[in-house]
Formats: sequence, C-alpha cells, structure tokens
Amino acid sequence: MSRLKNHAARDQWIEKTLKALPEGSSLLDMGAGECAYKPHCSHLDYLAQDIAEYDGTGDGAGLHTGEWDTSRLDFVCDLYDIPEDRQFDTVFCSEVIEHVVDPVRAIEKMARLTKPGGLVIVTAPFNSLTHFAPYHYCTGFSQYFYRLHFERLGFEIVELTPNGGFFDVMDQELGRVTRVRKQFKAGFREPITWLLMTIARLNVRLIAAADGGRMARNSSELQCFGWHVIARKTSD
Repeated sequence: MSRLKNHAARDQWIEKTLKALPEGSSLLDMGAGECAYKPHCSHLDYLAQDIAEYDGTGDGAGLHTGEWDTSRLDFVCDLYDIPEDRQFDTVFCSEVIEHVVDPVRAIEKMARLTKPGGLVIVTAPFNSLTHFAPYHYCTGFSQYFYRLHFERLGFEIVELTPNGGFFDVMDQELGRVTRVRKQFKAGFREPITWLLMTIARLNVRLIAAADGGRMARNSSELQCFGWHVIARKTSD
C-alpha cells in the first residue's frame, strides 16, 4: 500500500501515450523539471524546457522532493518566454500548470507552440496538497477547464480520461495520514495510527468493490487525482 497509485497510473498512461507518437516527430516537454519522461521519447525530436527555480526544498512548507536535478534541460526560461519561432508536433506538459501563475495563459502558450494538426498532452491535479512551495499557485483543474479553453483555442479533445475516482483518492489520502502525522510531529503512537488507517483503507476498498466497481468508476466525475488530456489543433 506504500506507493501512491496516482503516480503509477499517470506514469503508465504517459509512457503509453508518448511511445505511440510518430517516429521522428518533434516534442516540447514544457516544464520538464528532471526530464522524467525523456526515456519514452528516444524516437522523437525531443526538447525540454523549465524555469529551473525549484531546488527540491523550496520554502519547506508542504510536500517536497528533497532533491531536484534540472541539469538535463535543453533550455531554461519562464514558460511564458519560450520562443515562438518554432512550432512542435506535440507539446507535452505534465504536472506543471498548478505551478504557473496564470494557467489560462499557459494553455494559450501551448496552443501557439503547436503545429496545425499537432497535439497538446497535459496532466495536472484535479486537486492537490501543497507541494513544491512556494511555487504552488493552483490546487487543480476540472475537465471543464480543459474543454472550455482548448475548444475556444481551436482544438478538439481527443482524450479526456480521469485518473482514478473518489474512492481511489480516499484510499490514497488515508494512506498518507501516518506520514503527515510524522511530518507535523503529532503526539500519537505511530503503530496505532498505521493500524487504524489500514483498517479504514480496507473499508474504503470494500465499499468501492461492492457493486463490481461501477460506483468507483463513475465517481471520477465527483473526484479524481487528475485528468489526462490529449487535444488536437484543428485551426491555425
């Protein structure tokens, strides 16, 4: 139960999606950070950008990675300052737009950097805990955010898939309780906390499975980890 299922499901979807892109096509990894997904892009003309201000510790509030290596970036600049003298077959942006000061402007930037007929691939939280602070400006985005802005910018939605549902989120966050208590130095015996949370998580899983999983699947409209988005540019 230790690994957050959010990460695993997202990574699997990204790997499948990137590997399916045409051989030799161009891809801009916007806000690439540590270039975690570059290994899935060996068949592509790949470029990685990031502002490279986060160092793994930030201001110490919320969740942090501890270390953060941006040495593999192709160029460093603010997302909004990416040169527009070139367009790409694919603009890829994963878990970034909650860290930019104006997410709508970021989507507009992606649109301008995409060739006609090209794709924008985005993942971001539906709602998120404080992380990478102080560079955490939005808690998340609904499917309606993507539909509104991509459609008004001349894109058609090719895929809009939820990552998990309400019960998956409950399971994950109950599993995080022991870590949060330790982080904020709660005065309670941790083995007891772990046992209580394990029982609670098992109950959530039993409830989610009660009708063959239909309720769990449908609950994504209420709550999920985030939306996996592919949008195709249909107009210039």
